[in-house]
Amino acid sequence: MRTSHALLLRLFHDPRCDKNHVSVWYIDRGADNNKSHVVGSNIKELSNYYMEIVSGGGTKCIPYHRILAILYKDSVIWERYQYHSP
Repeated sequence: MRTSHALLLRLFHDPRCDKNHVSVWYIDRGADNNKSHVVGSNIKELSNYYMEIVSGGGTKCIPYHRILAILYKDSVIWERYQYHSP
């Protein structure tokens, strides 16, 4: 099974994929249902340990272990086993 990090790297670096079609759902403590999502155009960096996203005029680091699901063109292509699609 491919990790969420490896899959995001592929989506962002494969010329056949468009990062603007990527959506990532993640655990966000304090948000509605403790879940938020970010679209690919707002993902600034994919480091070894977290993805850095543009959020509220600043940036926020989301560790990969908080990722719940990755969607491409509105289809789930990766999800953590306990996650249920929105």
